[in-house]
Amino acid sequence: MTSIPKAREPKLYDTPLPHTIGVHLPLPGKSPDWPFLTIGKWKIEVNNYAESWREQLTVWRHEHKIRMGYNGEQYARPELQWAQRNFVHTQMMVEDRYFYDPVKGEYTVDRYLDDLIARFGGIDSVLIWYVYPNIGIDDRNQTQLASDMPGGLAGLKEVVQQFQRRGVRVFLPTMPWDNGTRDQGQPDWDAVTNLAVQLGADGVNGDTYNGVPRAFKDAAEATGNPLVFQPEGSLTADEMLQWNHQTWGKASTEIIPAVSKVKWLESRHMVNIENRWCRDRTDDLHYIFFNGVGYTAWENVWGIWNGFTERDGEALRRIAAISRQFAPLLVSPDWQPYAMALQQNVFASQFPGEGCCLWNVVNRNEYAVDGELLKVAHVAGAVYHDVWNGKPLAARIEGDQAIISIAMERRGFGAVLAVHADTAIDAGALDAFLATMKKHKKPLQACSAVWESLPQKLVEIAPTVKADRAPEGMLAIPAGAFTFEVSGIEVEGYTMAGMDFQYPWESTARRMHRHRMQIDAFYMDRYPVTNAQFKAFLDASGYWPRDDHNFLRDWRAGSPQAGWDNKPVTWVSLEDARAYAAWAGKRLPHEWEWQYAAQGDDGRLYPWGDSWGEGCAPATNRGRNLLPPADVDAHPAGASPFGVMDMTGNVWQWTDEYADEHTRAACLRGGSAYLPQTSHWYFPQAHRLDQHGKYLLMAPCKDRAGTLGFRCVVDAQ
Repeated sequence: MTSIPKAREPKLYDTPLPHTIGVHLPLPGKSPDWPFLTIGKWKIEVNNYAESWREQLTVWRHEHKIRMGYNGEQYARPELQWAQRNFVHTQMMVEDRYFYDPVKGEYTVDRYLDDLIARFGGIDSVLIWYVYPNIGIDDRNQTQLASDMPGGLAGLKEVVQQFQRRGVRVFLPTMPWDNGTRDQGQPDWDAVTNLAVQLGADGVNGDTYNGVPRAFKDAAEATGNPLVFQPEGSLTADEMLQWNHQTWGKASTEIIPAVSKVKWLESRHMVNIENRWCRDRTDDLHYIFFNGVGYTAWENVWGIWNGFTERDGEALRRIAAISRQFAPLLVSPDWQPYAMALQQNVFASQFPGEGCCLWNVVNRNEYAVDGELLKVAHVAGAVYHDVWNGKPLAARIEGDQAIISIAMERRGFGAVLAVHADTAIDAGALDAFLATMKKHKKPLQACSAVWESLPQKLVEIAPTVKADRAPEGMLAIPAGAFTFEVSGIEVEGYTMAGMDFQYPWESTARRMHRHRMQIDAFYMDRYPVTNAQFKAFLDASGYWPRDDHNFLRDWRAGSPQAGWDNKPVTWVSLEDARAYAAWAGKRLPHEWEWQYAAQGDDGRLYPWGDSWGEGCAPATNRGRNLLPPADVDAHPAGASPFGVMDMTGNVWQWTDEYADEHTRAACLRGGSAYLPQTSHWYFPQAHRLDQHGKYLLMAPCKDRAGTLGFRCVVDAQ
């Protein structure tokens, strides 16, 4: 029989062993790149190693702070200490319908916040996101897009104040990759910090940053308005810990929960765990509770709704309540991960404070556990409370140790508070909090853990009066059987349910679509609507939009620029295009009608054939600034099988709109000539006829774009 070797205790400079998560300790003079520090899944009995592991990691922490010249003074600044209580953070898409009502034309911050309170207990901070994934459809840069919000910067400043009046701190984003749109004229750190200061924001989120550079901190300090900086990634340069008060992070998924490296280095540092595409958030919530850190409760992910299940929402509600109540304990420099837990796969962290101590406990088992779970140091006269359930505990005392029994659900949570006899804790406040926690009588296991995508609906397009012949400037598109095959080219989202659009014949939104259908006969504009045609509409109808920011932005004194009459009209919203169509007795095309008119029945990839044809569309513009569109009749070689012109590569064209409870989005077809460089995060082109763009909608002022026009159709008898 082969003997099983005894698991060895980690030494001071152990290197990572195979199949472990994170690191034990770094080699001399080396810094681990992982965001985790853990005992490792190869050690079954954590209690046998935890004390020596903590001792060794304490030595490593001390040395590591010396190497980075650490003093921690930034965490002691009163005006920045709110970051240490920022337990529930979210990234909010400005296109979320709970945040802005496009019908009333007003922000609805209270509705947005009230919904989050109802579903998972609310948030402590919000990242107002007005950039990706729409950025790059034209040359507006990241700070210009803030100015295009309803009400401009004044309106956005009022939004910031509305959040702050509700006790919610506000972050603005910065993107180092935005170097292909219009030049800001100043470095990012000046442009973004000045914007944050102007709007009264509290912090800046560094998109794709593994540490927001010191230049941002210096720029903010120069204005006399210090900000909290929050990079998306873990800190790769440890010195950045000194001015990055928060980071986003990723949770470990091993049975033994890992310890956050930055939290261990600086207990006052706030990590907000982010896992945007996760359907079951239990691993994330175990990790944050065990480490005493926060969560990025992100649900509207680039217009794709990845909402909390009822179970995850209730778990976060209770975790956040405990974290907010005992926030001073969670930043204790004496916190001890892997406190003594008496049942396998149950793990606890101890957060001591003056006159009291908190233990956060997670059950990683697939079964419930009950009975004696914790063994802790006992102080004479200490009283114990089951904080998770809001009730007193009767501990069994053995000398200077207390044995505590609690019941924990399958993959559940627990929290125990010890209050010493001589503590200055507010007994009334504690009793009130425990009474609140006691009201949560519904077990998490009784809450639904089933994730479902939101149903989408196609916004109806009313038919026109049927014509018996082609109206002037239009071509007849005959009826026919058509295989409608198309996919969304969104940068993120994989092939998950809820992606892209949900066509009327589909059960859920998805990225790939294929449907055999019968197309009724209709008439389509030979060319996109031109500036001259749109000017005639304005003159005849007197139309002017209520929200007119960016309306016909490239016109001068109410008319197209000289020589622009025959170019496609742009800087028109979906509402503007619909108004023109209604005036003309027409309508916008459904997407499948647009594709059929461009493709015919042979499945070609471009209107003119199966390969890109030079001279069939305008040359690609890879510069930082927009160029004028080409005249609509400048590329006759690009005609479709039915003779329809300028379908691809000049300007995007409005077609259908889809909406779910939280998001509106338009299906754009044809692509444009503008292709900003430096990043794959820009709004991707869709010149191929089996691809479309998904354009998030908020308000006309922000939706209008310099590369986006339209054409119309009329129903045929």
